[in-house]
Amino acid sequence: MIFSNVIGALTSDSNTPWVALLSIVVFGVYFLFFDTFFESSGRQISLLPSMTKNQWDSLILSLKLASFRPRDILPFFDTVIKKYGSLIHFKIIARHYIILNDPDDIKVLLSSVQHITKGPDYEMLEPWLNKGLLTSTDHKWHSRRKLLTNTFHFKILETYMPSLNHHSRSLIKNLINASDNGKSIADIDSHVTLCALDIVCETIMGVNLRSQEGKSMDYVKAIKNVSQILIRRIFTFWYWNEIVFNLSSISRDFRKSLKLLHDFTENVIQEKRKILEAEQKKSNESEKKRIYSFLDLLVGVSKENPDVVTDKDIREEVDTFLFEGHDTSSIAITMAIIHLGLDQNIQNLVRDELCEIFGDSDRDATMEDLKAMTNLERVIKETMRLYPSVTGITRTLKEPLRLDKYTIPSKSVMAVIPHLLHRDENIYPNPEKFDPDRFLPEQCIGRHPYAYIPFSAGPRNCIGQKFAMYQMKTVLSTILRYTIVETLGTKESIIISTQLIMRADYLPNVKITPISNSKFTRRIL
Repeated sequence: MIFSNVIGALTSDSNTPWVALLSIVVFGVYFLFFDTFFESSGRQISLLPSMTKNQWDSLILSLKLASFRPRDILPFFDTVIKKYGSLIHFKIIARHYIILNDPDDIKVLLSSVQHITKGPDYEMLEPWLNKGLLTSTDHKWHSRRKLLTNTFHFKILETYMPSLNHHSRSLIKNLINASDNGKSIADIDSHVTLCALDIVCETIMGVNLRSQEGKSMDYVKAIKNVSQILIRRIFTFWYWNEIVFNLSSISRDFRKSLKLLHDFTENVIQEKRKILEAEQKKSNESEKKRIYSFLDLLVGVSKENPDVVTDKDIREEVDTFLFEGHDTSSIAITMAIIHLGLDQNIQNLVRDELCEIFGDSDRDATMEDLKAMTNLERVIKETMRLYPSVTGITRTLKEPLRLDKYTIPSKSVMAVIPHLLHRDENIYPNPEKFDPDRFLPEQCIGRHPYAYIPFSAGPRNCIGQKFAMYQMKTVLSTILRYTIVETLGTKESIIISTQLIMRADYLPNVKITPISNSKFTRRIL
């Protein structure tokens, strides 16, 4: 079965014979030459619990992973961890991977300032994101992280609140319109994604793209296409080779979508430059110190020091933050909506909290309001436990990693899978149950800080996690203030898929009912 699937994949391109022949040659070269640097570390590797004891095991596993659909990946590694334990080695061709699923081991890896180089899979993102904050390492990463950290200061985040509220209300209008005459919504994730994209563009980028009015659908589709192609490339070893990949049909689809993404980014940057130039002409009368947002800062530094931040540098960061800023939060918001709709008791608990904060007012939410939403925060945290946006974190070791029981040699690729860590029943009893009370203060006492890492952890944690939490709270609180959510299905019907981020292959329909005594919904209706 595995071999037939692989042969089918190899022969799916229009230039079939050449791709198949070249793949076999590349495969042979990997086996013959690329494993030599591990000879001196062979004993350390041999001491690890391993799925691949020999080259034949490696071949079988490599072909098996190449045959997987994206939805098969997480269930497979779930069975692997349950069988072998919290540390497991395997080899794909000549690349040695070690999965860590023990919080103590994960802390050693992720908290280290030495082990910050991302795994080889991130190199496949470089045609899209180049060497931005997500993919860079060493001096470039340190300097870029320092430069961009200030753009997520709470004073800047506070200036984003009008945009967060505005686009959340636009989402409500769209959801109510889509639910007209009692219709259920089959594509709740699409609505949320466009809202998140509007928020990121207007706040972090300072450009209003009106995505919820249907202006950015091609961009969203291109991101999904690129994500699907990249995850296939990551798990299909013959596509690791640039020549083989560039000859394939999926490479042509990749380049087509990539051009659309880069054109979209260029439009955002050019629009921002026009806005800044217009503002500069009007700002002569005021000497007040300005608070710079993300794209303001990049364009400003580039203008004053073009050798420090080039146009290419701006694009790679805009590409990175457009993708990460909207796609990661939108899946969390979507899954929270689904689970709130599945449990009316939890939904009512959150709505009661919102009533205490807002009363019968239809005023916008403030940052102080968001801080008071403790019940909603627990819902969001439990959502990100079950559905962390980033399903896998990898690091390439530049020096040995010394754990409690093992020493991992340099050049190994370390992998952490938050989706599986967060489902460890030793940490989270009855792990498949959606239970926000896991994040009550008394329940968190004694829990390992590296047992919950939806935003990664350590020096390479998510730079925008506070922004993401404000975004999720604003959107979800707005939905619950003005509507009742009902999910027409069960948790078991949800099918998730491993892309560059977690995605849903299938979600149950959602019914949105306006709360008629709300001033805001009365205005809409």
